[in-house]
Amino acid sequence: MSSHHKNPLYRGITIYTTILSQIVGSPLIGLLIGRWIDQHGSTSPLFMLLGLFIGLGAGIYGTIHFTRNNAEDE
Repeated sequence: MSSHHKNPLYRGITIYTTILSQIVGSPLIGLLIGRWIDQHGSTSPLFMLLGLFIGLGAGIYGTIHFTRNNAEDE
């Protein structure tokens, strides 16, 4: 294992970056995909909101799953 994996600073940065990307990235991707579907199907804002909520759920689920797995490693 390299020295980066043992350093608590790098471990903390990795954890915060992973959680931030899941909480922000998933809803953003869902929002953009829903917006794209709405533009092509003239259903605005149905799929944009649906994509946002699905993205929020996926981000929260991913964060919980990551923190549970990370807590077991300790």
